[in-house]
Amino acid sequence: MRKTLFYPAVLLFIFPAGAMASDGGSSAEQMIHRMMLLAIQLGVIIFAARMGNILFERLRLPGPLGELLAGIIIGPYCLGQLAFYGFGQGVFPLYAGMAVSPELYGLRTIAAIILMFTVGLETDIGLMLRYSLTGGLVGAGGIVVAFAAGVGVVILFGNSLLGLDVGFMAPESLMLGVILTATSVGLTARILSEKRKLHSPEGVTILSAAIIDDVIGIILLAVVMTIAAAPGGAAGMDWGHVGIVALKAITVWLAATAIGLLASRKISFLLKWFGEQTSIAIMAFALALILAGLFEEAGLAMIIGAYVMGLSLSKTDISHVVREKLHPVHQLLVPVFFCVTGMQIDLGVFASPAVLVFGLIFAAAALGSKVIGCGGPAMFANFNLRGAGRIGFGMAPRCEVALLIAGTALFKGLIDGQLFAAVIVMILVNTIVAPMALTMLYRKDVSGLRKPAPERKAGRESLTFEFPSMEMAEFLAGKLTGVFESEGFFVHLIDRRKRHYQCRKDDVIIDLQRDGTNLSIDCRRIDAPLVNTAMCEALAALEQTIQGLRKPMDALAITTRLMDETAPAPQRRFNLGNYITPSLIESNLKADTKVAVIDELLDILRRNDLLKDVDEARRAVWAREQGMSTGLQHGVAIPHGKTDAVDRLVCAIGIKKEGVDFDALDGKPSGIFVLTLSPINKPAPHVQFMSAVSQILNAAGRESILSSRTSRQLCNIFVSREIRRPRPAFRKKSKPEPAKISLREYIQPELLQPNLKGTTKDEIIGELLDILQDSGRLGDVETARKAISDREQQMSTGMDKGIAIPHGRTDAVDKLICAIGVKREGVDFGSADGLPTKVIIMMLTPKDAADPHLRFMAEIIGLLDAGGMEKVLAAKTREQLYEVLVGRDESGRPGRSKA
Repeated sequence: MRKTLFYPAVLLFIFPAGAMASDGGSSAEQMIHRMMLLAIQLGVIIFAARMGNILFERLRLPGPLGELLAGIIIGPYCLGQLAFYGFGQGVFPLYAGMAVSPELYGLRTIAAIILMFTVGLETDIGLMLRYSLTGGLVGAGGIVVAFAAGVGVVILFGNSLLGLDVGFMAPESLMLGVILTATSVGLTARILSEKRKLHSPEGVTILSAAIIDDVIGIILLAVVMTIAAAPGGAAGMDWGHVGIVALKAITVWLAATAIGLLASRKISFLLKWFGEQTSIAIMAFALALILAGLFEEAGLAMIIGAYVMGLSLSKTDISHVVREKLHPVHQLLVPVFFCVTGMQIDLGVFASPAVLVFGLIFAAAALGSKVIGCGGPAMFANFNLRGAGRIGFGMAPRCEVALLIAGTALFKGLIDGQLFAAVIVMILVNTIVAPMALTMLYRKDVSGLRKPAPERKAGRESLTFEFPSMEMAEFLAGKLTGVFESEGFFVHLIDRRKRHYQCRKDDVIIDLQRDGTNLSIDCRRIDAPLVNTAMCEALAALEQTIQGLRKPMDALAITTRLMDETAPAPQRRFNLGNYITPSLIESNLKADTKVAVIDELLDILRRNDLLKDVDEARRAVWAREQGMSTGLQHGVAIPHGKTDAVDRLVCAIGIKKEGVDFDALDGKPSGIFVLTLSPINKPAPHVQFMSAVSQILNAAGRESILSSRTSRQLCNIFVSREIRRPRPAFRKKSKPEPAKISLREYIQPELLQPNLKGTTKDEIIGELLDILQDSGRLGDVETARKAISDREQQMSTGMDKGIAIPHGRTDAVDKLICAIGVKREGVDFGSADGLPTKVIIMMLTPKDAADPHLRFMAEIIGLLDAGGMEKVLAAKTREQLYEVLVGRDESGRPGRSKA
């Protein structure tokens, strides 16, 4: 405690008051002083905003409100003006009559840009278009009613409560109307997700309507900001001029958005040129800054330009990359925005009963406008009263966007501190009431529709692959994502707990999720061949791994390293005391068999209320024992397993000095047993725990353990040791960017053979290799033959429906090459369906290059549908076969063929 107080005192002594509070000196000295003050202010803001966020989230309130409140408290109207040693005017003094300095205002502006850029990136245009009718009705209804309610409250109650005698076209009226149009469905989405209703009719309608809300709200904000900034103000305008101003704002917004969306792929391609993902994200944010500045120059708000830039990139395959890499910047700057905005507010305005009454009236109007404006149109879209209520209350919460618009209006002088305080009251009330009402409406799990909704035949397909074990499914998921990454896809882990991945490249979006032993993949129907081909590659990798595991391993030599007698003494501590207590240790086990030992240890955990289901835990332990015995050497056994019977890592320790046959690797009896269980879907330090225990179970440790008589003595041995944690190794991964697929680039007439002569699998492969060598595209034939042979040994490339795709990676080629042959009588290729193979596509790619062999294979398989196979088999010459394949590639239809 003395040291804690000592350090600030030393700092104050080293940096005298004059150095901190000097206002004189040269311009350079003043600039240095201002930068010094900015550094201190920014540090205080970050800490205060984070503490406010944590406090409000623990109260189950939106974190940004806590950041706003923190700004009010540390701002110049509260604690910020208090003078103390070194800061004669306080840490946050008023600056030329303004609440914040130009430097803080600049940081707040950058934060607002990144916030709206992120909002644009998260906008799901596809969802908005897919549910545009219902979502449009609900969103538009909410916009109109909410805007009218906001304007009406200011006109009706502004004069009597706040002394604001304003009309409809006053900036205050228009801005409060715009603020009420905003919707923040983050809280609603969390409730729907918890109740598994996110994809229900109500959930999808809320999400799509919220997107439409954002889009129309941004257009409305652009119009209002343009009107407010016009010469003479809004009061002096006639309706004709208002229409021209509104048309100008809408035209600029729509033109910029349309250009951005149409050029999104080109923008994405330009950004990918920078290569590394962090650079892509930084350059994307740079474009957002530029467009934000251009919009401000055009008379619109900078946040609108940032939103347009985000919206333009929202459908590209780099949108997740940009969001992921900018997340730390977002986490740093966005709280600064809310905190600095709060510093504009005089805490005294909340002491005014008139402001609080106005705020409550404003909050009631906000809640009612969304319930009526969104719920009413929902009644005309097949929703009953309950469903309409769910949609209305689901659309009612406001937070980030409303605060952003209000903060921008406050800084531009369009609203004053009283109205901003009313906005805060409105957000607080809506955030508390709306989720409570939504939860109550979902207490009964009844439909919100008047009539059952018809099944939608979307152009997507769900593929489910079932595997014998959860570990195999997890392995395949990793291999599959690796295959997509090698094809230039961007792979993102959407939800770690649910093992949900998303693979994106250009317009291809593939969702992959592991659920127990199943691997579920959601994609467009036209991308199903791509997924199936990738799965074949992943299965081949699994088969290769299995073949490698069949080779004999010296398990004893490997596990001996676990308890290395010569290992150096650990220096860093892993606290085993969090997991080991005397009540979890039995110093004299009664069991005399392996089964009995495991049951006795499980019973210890049961007595300590650490198991939900003993039978489930037993099954997990024995499932692990069936793979390989956990009996090690030197009389130690570590039975363990993963199970939902526990919520965290748990441990039980038992000693049997006489020893028990535990199928140990060295064939000797085991006397020290450490049983651990960890949850399946939650992180647990199992490896760290076992590493710590293994450091104790060296020769000296085992001797101490076996000589101990009581559980407390044993506990002291385990808990008192110092343990070194292993240093993690990191490997940088590179993500190649392959060129766009065009079959014409790889298929040439001289590489086709419509009449193969070979009668066996090996002869066919040799014949196609000869074609590639004769064309001058293949270097060493034998190296290529070995690559294909190795791939065939893993798993036959004979697929179904008479197709085979023998392929391999080899240094005999410097780019992807292929040869295609036809054998009408068929040949045995070991196909999955057992039928003869008639069309053989041989493909070779370099070992370390990023050639798109997977997409090439998928493209070929897509071409050889029922009609395509018939035309291929009917082609008699190389030219005819070339026309069939390339004609379909270029036109997308089989009609181009002349065969």
